[in-house]
Amino acid sequence: MMRADAPLGVFDSGLGGLTVVRALRAALPNERIVYLGDTARVPYGTKGSNTVVKYALSCARYLVGENVKALVIACNTVSAVAPERLRVELDVPVLGVVEPGARAALAATKTGRIGVLATAGTIGSLAYPRAVAQMSTRAEVVGQAAPLLVPLAEEGWVEGEVPRLVVRRYLEPLACAGVDVVVLGCTHYPILRPLIESEVHARVGHHVAVVDSAHATANDVRSFLLARELANPRPCSTDSVRLIVTDLPRTFREVASRFLGDDVGEVEQVDL
Repeated sequence: MMRADAPLGVFDSGLGGLTVVRALRAALPNERIVYLGDTARVPYGTKGSNTVVKYALSCARYLVGENVKALVIACNTVSAVAPERLRVELDVPVLGVVEPGARAALAATKTGRIGVLATAGTIGSLAYPRAVAQMSTRAEVVGQAAPLLVPLAEEGWVEGEVPRLVVRRYLEPLACAGVDVVVLGCTHYPILRPLIESEVHARVGHHVAVVDSAHATANDVRSFLLARELANPRPCSTDSVRLIVTDLPRTFREVASRFLGDDVGEVEQVDL
C-alpha cells in the first residue's frame, strides 16, 4: 500500500528533468521529491532504444528502492521507448512526459497541425505522432530535431544572437508546415522558452502556442495523485527535493539552480 507521505521519484539522463521538478514543486508544494540524474551516461537522446530501456530500468529500480510512491520519467527519450517496460517490471505507477505534452498540444491547436521540437532520439521514435494519434485522428504532427538546444541550455546561452539563430533555423520547417502549436519536447528546452516563444511569434505567427511538456506533466501527476488519494496533505518538514547523480555532483550542482529556479544544496552520488 503506497503512503501519501512517501516521496515522488523523478529521473532523467541529466539536468533537464529539473524543469519537471520545478513544475512539480509549483503544482504539488507538499510533496517530497527524490531526483536521479544519470549524468554518467548522459545523453540518452543519441542512444539506441534497447540501451535507453536498460538505463531507464536501472534508474527506476534505484528509486523504487527509495520507497517512492510513483515514478515520473522526466525525459522525453525514455518516455518515448520505456514506459510500458517499466510498468511491467516495477510495482509502482509510472508517468511520462510525452502523453501530457501531446494532450496539452491537442487542447491548444485549432488547425490540428502540431509542431514538436525534441532530440533526435525522440523525433526518431515517433512517440509524439503515436500519442497524438491515440487521442485524435484529425491532428498531424511535424517533428523537428533540435539537438543544439541542449548544450545551449546547459551552458546558460539562453539569450543573444547565437541561440536566436539556432532556434530560428530549427523553426523554419515548422513555419513552412503551418503549425499552430509548438511543443517543447525535451525537458531542457523550457530554459530557452522566452527566446523560443519570441522566435515562434516572429517567424511562425503570433497565433502559435508554445506548450511546455514539463508543466503539462506536473498537472497530470497532480491529477493522478489526487484521484488515488496519494497527494501529501501536509507540508513536508524537511528539504523537499533530494538530488542524486551518477557522476560529477559538483558540476551538476553548479548548473542545477538554473534549471530548478532555486538554490541547490547537497548533491549525492551513487553508482548504478
